Amino acid sequence: MSQQLVEQCQRGNAFAQKRLFDQYAGRLFRVSLRYVRNEPEAEEVLMNGFLKAFRAIGDFNYRTDTGLEAWLRRIVVNEALQYLRANRCLPVFQTDDSAEAYADPEPLPDAGLDAERIYALIRELPPGYRTVFNLYAIEGFSHREIADQLGISENTSKSQLSKARALLQTWLTQYGYETATRRNA
Repeated sequence: MSQQLVEQCQRGNAFAQKRLFDQYAGRLFRVSLRYVRNEPEAEEVLMNGFLKAFRAIGDFNYRTDTGLEAWLRRIVVNEALQYLRANRCLPVFQTDDSAEAYADPEPLPDAGLDAERIYALIRELPPGYRTVFNLYAIEGFSHREIADQLGISENTSKSQLSKARALLQTWLTQYGYETATRRNA
């Protein structure tokens, strides 16, 4: 069905474009929200991402591309990074322990660990940590790709990822998620 939908979009069918948008907008909005924490700005990123996707959909090929959702996700991630650059919101990467200035997030109800709780904690990370963590751990970019995308060194990318993981682990331990996970294992 997705292949037929793409083919219809490639022919400029507005109804097919709406169906494609409806099918993927929710998941891709969450992707943009991981980078741009403000919802109206995340919506703008999402819409601009879909506009770019519809302009470039003629280049999408089921045989050679990794998959429609992955292709759309990459467009939205690139759009989010472009938005951050254009609005001078791209995180400044520091080599010191700048995360100490960030207050711990509010405790989340229920000590169970699920995707929503992890998502909420990731959104609370300092901007540099959050950006690198998202690009590496969730989107699958290499440190070299992240360095190129963000204009930083590979070592800075590695450092930001390490600090993000350490901070997430601290928060998880602080709120008892680690013990809840061990009990359920």
